[in-house]
Amino acid sequence: MTPGYLRATGIWELVARRAALTPDAVLAYDERRRRLTFGELKSAAERAAAGLAERGVGRGTVVSWQLPSRFTTIVLTVALSRLGAVQNPLIMMLREPEVRFICEQAGSALLIVPSEFRGFSHHALATSVARELPGLDVLLVDGELPEGDPAALPPVAPEPEVRWLFYTSGTTSAPKGARHRDAGLIAASATYCAALRPRPEDRIAGLAPIAHVGGVLHVLSAVQAGCSLVITDVFTPQETGDLLSELGVTLGGNGVPFARMLIRRQLAEPGRRLFPQLRAFLVGGAPRTPQLHRQVRDVLGGIGIVSGYGLTECPYVAWGSLTDGDERHATTEGRAGPGTELRIVREDGTPADPGEPGELWVRAAQLCLGYVDPASNAEAFDESGFFRTGDLATVDAQGYLTITGRLKDVIIRNMENISAREVEDHLLGCAGVADAAVIGVPDPDTGERVCAVVVPDGPPPELAGLCAQLLARGLNKRKLPERLEVVAELPRNAMNKVVKRELRDAFRS
Repeated sequence: MTPGYLRATGIWELVARRAALTPDAVLAYDERRRRLTFGELKSAAERAAAGLAERGVGRGTVVSWQLPSRFTTIVLTVALSRLGAVQNPLIMMLREPEVRFICEQAGSALLIVPSEFRGFSHHALATSVARELPGLDVLLVDGELPEGDPAALPPVAPEPEVRWLFYTSGTTSAPKGARHRDAGLIAASATYCAALRPRPEDRIAGLAPIAHVGGVLHVLSAVQAGCSLVITDVFTPQETGDLLSELGVTLGGNGVPFARMLIRRQLAEPGRRLFPQLRAFLVGGAPRTPQLHRQVRDVLGGIGIVSGYGLTECPYVAWGSLTDGDERHATTEGRAGPGTELRIVREDGTPADPGEPGELWVRAAQLCLGYVDPASNAEAFDESGFFRTGDLATVDAQGYLTITGRLKDVIIRNMENISAREVEDHLLGCAGVADAAVIGVPDPDTGERVCAVVVPDGPPPELAGLCAQLLARGLNKRKLPERLEVVAELPRNAMNKVVKRELRDAFRS
């Protein structure tokens, strides 16, 4: 890891070292303009750990929690790390069927939820799940966590093999639980620090839900670097934009749609710079156009978009560097981090040449230790420990990674494979398109047809006009959409990735 950032094998050790080094530095600001220092985090986590220990939580106890991105959520993650528990974070959008399935498969002993969030009763959800899973206790957290005397805490135990169970978002298939170690997550955040070189004075838009692996890694990266996050429990474009502007964010982020919204807002307010201190806008592995990078650079400021790529199973495979230059910022996901090996594999299983497309396989210190259901491991991992990501990619001679599509996100029309990602990339550069996704829908003659699902930027576009633009952009005629659906917004998960199975369900007929 880059010198100057903290090293540790466990999360509690990492937090304790940071609290001793810079106790008064701010770890996080929230939407209420409150602040949480590193010293306050450690002290609050110790009290919470003692309170949870009194409820029977200890080394190896599986604790599922479904909480918004608040200071108490950060404190809880550190408290559970202090106790050596196994954490199972659940994003807020999950409902009873998913929560029941996950808690049962994970073997959860405790489910922590708020009474209510955004009009939904999580108390009722948790109570119903607990009735069906004997041995599952429920803890409601609406304010502070339970507390106790830190002097009563047991000694810090060595790290068990597994400390985290993160379930995949399931954008194209059923979710699976990835088993992670503290050391693996710290290795992932070290990749972020090595590539982006966050400084103590940085204020980073930590808008990924803390319950997502990317949210936890934002916290760990801030602890390693001694910098600050800006978090919010509810994302709203206007209020969240105001928050980031007021607090002087230096590393922005949270996805392509948010970047487009901020660009529109900045253009509508030419009299003042929203983000005068912005160094870069961070995006995680989402389809984007080179034009968007240039717009971010020229309108919002800084060097533009810097992208990274990862999965629940291997969270920060690669990140761009602030020094990579315009062309690579616009088109690549950067290079693999320290200790991460990339392999591009042809359809016949042989290694691809530099720049040649194929499936991306990865092996890394941050790679998960397999799935909660071991039956899923054989298909996902090869005999030498490489994980088959299911993503199509290229790696050039200098090691820069470019994601070109999804192995399972291919439309087969007249026995020809059409990459949905390629068509999407072109669509996102078309006039009148604010957001877009491409899916395959059944066709009795050709097998599938290309369907473009578009969020308009102004009057709804027409299919013929879009196809003319796509041809002008260089898309092969054989890949043009044959169907257009116009929607108000695309269904997205907590990490702003389009949930294509919902689109397929909506438009399959």
